[in-house]
Amino acid sequence: MSARGAAQQELRTLHEAGGLVDAYPQVAQLLARLDEGELDLAGRLLARLNPSDVLAAHPSTPAVRIAVTGRSTTAGLVPALTAQLARHGLLLIPYSGGNGGYVQDLADPASELYVHQPELTLCVLDPLTVWDRVRPPWQPYDVALEAERLRLLLAELAGTHAAHAPAGATFVLNTVPLLRRFTHQLTGLAQRAELGAVWREFNADLLRMCDPAAGVAVLDLEPLTSAGVRADDPRLGAYADAHCTAGLIAGYARESAHLARAQRGDAKKCLVLDLDGTLWDGILAEDGPERVRAARSLRAGAFAGFRRTVEQLASQGVLLAVCSKNDPEPVARALAAHPDWPLSSDDFVSVIADWGSKAEGIRKIAADLGISPSAVVFADDSAFEREAVRAGVPGAAVVPLDGEPAHHTERLLADGWFDVPSLTEEDRGRASRYREREQRELRQAASKDYASFLRSLDIAVDAGPAKAHELARIAQLSLRTNRFNLTGERLAGVEIQRLAEDPDALVLAVRAADRYGEDGVVGAVFARRDRAGLHLENMVVSCRVLGRGIENAVLAGLLHAARDAGLPAVHARWRQTPANEAQRAFCPAHGFETASETASETAASETASDTASETASATGGAIRYRHALERLPLVPSHVRLRLRLTHDRAQEVVEPCAPSSI
Repeated sequence: MSARGAAQQELRTLHEAGGLVDAYPQVAQLLARLDEGELDLAGRLLARLNPSDVLAAHPSTPAVRIAVTGRSTTAGLVPALTAQLARHGLLLIPYSGGNGGYVQDLADPASELYVHQPELTLCVLDPLTVWDRVRPPWQPYDVALEAERLRLLLAELAGTHAAHAPAGATFVLNTVPLLRRFTHQLTGLAQRAELGAVWREFNADLLRMCDPAAGVAVLDLEPLTSAGVRADDPRLGAYADAHCTAGLIAGYARESAHLARAQRGDAKKCLVLDLDGTLWDGILAEDGPERVRAARSLRAGAFAGFRRTVEQLASQGVLLAVCSKNDPEPVARALAAHPDWPLSSDDFVSVIADWGSKAEGIRKIAADLGISPSAVVFADDSAFEREAVRAGVPGAAVVPLDGEPAHHTERLLADGWFDVPSLTEEDRGRASRYREREQRELRQAASKDYASFLRSLDIAVDAGPAKAHELARIAQLSLRTNRFNLTGERLAGVEIQRLAEDPDALVLAVRAADRYGEDGVVGAVFARRDRAGLHLENMVVSCRVLGRGIENAVLAGLLHAARDAGLPAVHARWRQTPANEAQRAFCPAHGFETASETASETAASETASDTASETASATGGAIRYRHALERLPLVPSHVRLRLRLTHDRAQEVVEPCAPSSI
């Protein structure tokens, strides 16, 4: 039996035996092997489970609360969405609105939709959207008028959602397919063309509403319909008020699941590629470096198209690596000098060429890069190697390539593994920073001791109020940073925007540079001021800069700045998560003392979103600290720090280089 058939059979057996709840942690691996038709059945089985039962059996299961509403029947979306989210290890906690009641759902702050406290609200615009407002006889102008009225209504509903949904929630719209049964009611070809232009302008205006920082996302359905997915079902539309086909619902659910994962900061970071049959045509060990092909023939041209896709992903911060069963010397020659191959070994942050296990190779790549193996996407045309990696690297995404290179690009992009809410400059420069890291490690190896190595880096840190263009990066750090995250709380872009606009709150961006280049924004401080002092609500620092003393410099500088501003104390907290145990001693090491929790301190410091607080609480209790600002730690001597609590230059603190007391 094939792996796909075995997965389908195991899923059915678990369902029939009532064992799906107990086996839920294994469901994602089973679903990864199913095709779209089989996922439909799996979704209907999984949608019957009570999410509370799953969470009771597996409390650490990541869950996402989603509300579904729309212009017509949307019930069919819940099973499809259940399966798509489960493929990514997420448990759906759904709310499904009444048929056609989306305006009432969204406009009423007391509606069941808002009671559900959704992280995502899907407002499904089906193919009859706008047309239910148009009456014959009509012309393109009438359609344009109704489309604009609807767009204004949707903008108003988005504002209501932002005001009454949980902080950080996202309101999701979609573009609307234009059906032939409407265009061809116009017999004049010029009028038909005008209608097409009107409709495209309407969809363009919807797409322009996308603003992750404001909590609005828009799914573009044109890539689905252009791939051959029919948009409407006339019979179901007439008899059941269900105007989207099963194929369109499945595609919408897939894109929504990608969005949900991106909103949670779960984007993958590294694409690990095989070589033979994946990036070029031929077998290196048999044909030699000179005879493998990646261009100059029809079949090799398909590999060239895939390579261009890989280059495009790399330009946006996706790290590239190679894991190939080959001898290292021919691989190095092929990458360095092959005339068909513009990529070189310098374009890959890691190249592993040997005859060992690819699962072991991927774990080594992840360890060398300082990322989790679950942040890796592995693409290989060998079914054996894919199954070996699935078994040996849990959490890694595996792309099912095969012997047809023309399909490679479509399959790599099918699951949106690298999707993020908004691309930042730090994303684009990620590969160069990893190469800079390699240079640092080489210099460290040559240094006599670690302290002299740090001094040689000439580290400069600038911490101050976040600028508008840095908020997306800070949201990314908040969502994705695990190791150095003092409380485990996650803040989306809209929440950080609100904090940045709050006069009593501080959102400080931590920027770093050294002799090898600029690292950009590598951390953030979230704080609040009141009569009791400065409340350090959270601090996050990217794992790629840990160990350089940057986090120590920022906290020491923050204490100095608080004292210089005349504040009586600095309050902080550490809340345990599965990944931040190493930071338990961070505050005490800088002179903080354990503080008893008073009602006033609780009210002053608990400002994160309800959802973030619930997530953090589930992983352990908080330890609260207080620093009386009497004996302050020094900034590490190898760091040049510039820190400001406000945009006012009078608040600037530059600590002199002095021996560290930390």
